[in-house]
Amino acid sequence: MEQITKRLANLLAVKSLVTLVLTAVFAVLALKGVVSGQDFLTIFLIVVSFYFGTQSQKIQSALDGSGDDGR
Repeated sequence: MEQITKRLANLLAVKSLVTLVLTAVFAVLALKGVVSGQDFLTIFLIVVSFYFGTQSQKIQSALDGSGDDGR
């Protein structure tokens, strides 16, 4: 239960909300034909790669800061 609570708290983080909202907006625009499929794909990939890149960097920083970096 504690793990679920932590995941829900992380989901509500600002970056997560921005990523989810931006994804939904661009999906709606693409379905309506306002944004072309190529534009949607480009923007979506940039947003998602930024989000997961920062998450990966955050995890790596936590691992490096723990003192157990394999040396």
